[in-house]
Amino acid sequence: MKKKIIIPQIKEIGSPKRGFKYYTENIVHTTIFCLCALFIGIVIGAFDAAFMNVLSLVTGVREQYPFYFIPFLSFAGLLIYFLFDRFSREKSGIISLDFDGERDEKAKTKLRLIPMVIFGTWLTHLCGGSVGTENAAIQTGGTLGSLISRKLSLKDSAKILTVTGLAAAFGGLFGTPAAAIFFAAEVFSPGYIEVTFLLPAMISAYTSDWVSRMIGIEKIKSGLGLSIDISVDFVIILCVSAIVFGIAGGLFAFLLKNIKKLLSAIIPNPYLKIFLTGFLVSSISLYIFNGRYSGSGMNIIYDSLGGGNVGFHDFILIFIFTILTLSAGYQGGVFIPLFAIGASLGAVIAMLFNMPVVLFAALGYAAVFGAATNTLLAPIFLGVEIFGYEYMPYFFVVCVIAYIFNGNCSIYTNRKNRIVMPHLLMIKK
Repeated sequence: MKKKIIIPQIKEIGSPKRGFKYYTENIVHTTIFCLCALFIGIVIGAFDAAFMNVLSLVTGVREQYPFYFIPFLSFAGLLIYFLFDRFSREKSGIISLDFDGERDEKAKTKLRLIPMVIFGTWLTHLCGGSVGTENAAIQTGGTLGSLISRKLSLKDSAKILTVTGLAAAFGGLFGTPAAAIFFAAEVFSPGYIEVTFLLPAMISAYTSDWVSRMIGIEKIKSGLGLSIDISVDFVIILCVSAIVFGIAGGLFAFLLKNIKKLLSAIIPNPYLKIFLTGFLVSSISLYIFNGRYSGSGMNIIYDSLGGGNVGFHDFILIFIFTILTLSAGYQGGVFIPLFAIGASLGAVIAMLFNMPVVLFAALGYAAVFGAATNTLLAPIFLGVEIFGYEYMPYFFVVCVIAYIFNGNCSIYTNRKNRIVMPHLLMIKK
């Protein structure tokens, strides 16, 4: 099916009455949500900083002593799966946003899972699994919002505070609060953005970002400092690159979902599956590539943004290793590997066609992420917050094209589109 483009529109929901009581209640409810958002932002910002600081220490230990830790990825996988199998019904390694926006009766269960997700992420990184970092923060933020909503008797509190928690988690981790707002809103409600989400999400995202910076967390900020000469060749290559980014992101989401099924069909025993996959990934990564593709892929990002010290094999290998590691059941996330895939792919395209390497690496960084998560506004703001608002036109064009060509795939397989191709951005009040 072809994606249809619909002009964004504002829809009025609910009663048309606008009396004094309505406005008074609206102000009171909004104030309560904003105070909750401030609290969530402070808590999640501190959590993000603490979590990432420990993860940085773990990564440093692995990089200093790779032969002491990477060979034990298989055994780490056995422990991770045992913990999930013993203490929960959830599958380890699953990437989901399992929040339905109603009063979540499973919130306490999810809260008990968070320590396992945190420990599993640290252990996976220590032993060189090719995974990201965000799962623990995203689950913690969403669960905290869901738990707080249970104490309130306000309309839509579960939806609003869950999105608020998701925005806080993203903003605190990556230092891109505007992108965090739209990411949380887009993935929670595929197809439209509810206006009621925006103010609490904005407060939590900016607060979380500020708190995590104060405590101390490494975040990528890189002004490109480029003067770009626009020509016909440049525009053609830019558009073709955007199509490639969209296909790459959509393919990643598609393969992640289906490789999980394939591995489970080939190796039905989950303990054997995670052990053998971990052995394969760790052996190839360590003994053939000296651990270059172990961890989240930040080294690939820095190489790409540093001027193109990457090759086509970097894009392919981080792509494969990340899918295998997560499909087997290891903990972590996909955001930073997606950034690395996009940045390295963009750098390679730029070198092939003699284009500005740093610019195309930055565009790929944002566009592949957007294509894989099936979001539109989030990657645009992600790009400009990190690389500079003066490059907004380029990020806009590339992310829109990538979004159209991603095959309507998403890594969040449990978030159903509510509008048929595409989930067009309709703004609802």
